[in-house]
Amino acid sequence: MTTNLAADIFTIVAICAGAFFFLAGSVGLLRFPDTFTRLHALTKADNLGLGLVVLGLLPQVDSLSTACKLVLVWFLVLLGSATVSQLIARAVRREGPKP
Repeated sequence: MTTNLAADIFTIVAICAGAFFFLAGSVGLLRFPDTFTRLHALTKADNLGLGLVVLGLLPQVDSLSTACKLVLVWFLVLLGSATVSQLIARAVRREGPKP
């Protein structure tokens, strides 16, 4: 009983922290002045937020294969967001910011 309670509390804390970082990344996307700072805020905060959500969900999964799938999804999102942010930054640097 105590183990389940500790896992549930850990899950709640980690998911709430992840939601906070998602919110912070969204605020940074809306409030920062230029494309580069917006990309930085969005990719860093959202990747950390997703990592915390995945970390919070890991104690709740039933099998090792489900846990591996969660970690794989997080890894693919990390890879995809880094790649897309680099492509966007390169395009903005080459063509200049749009007003």
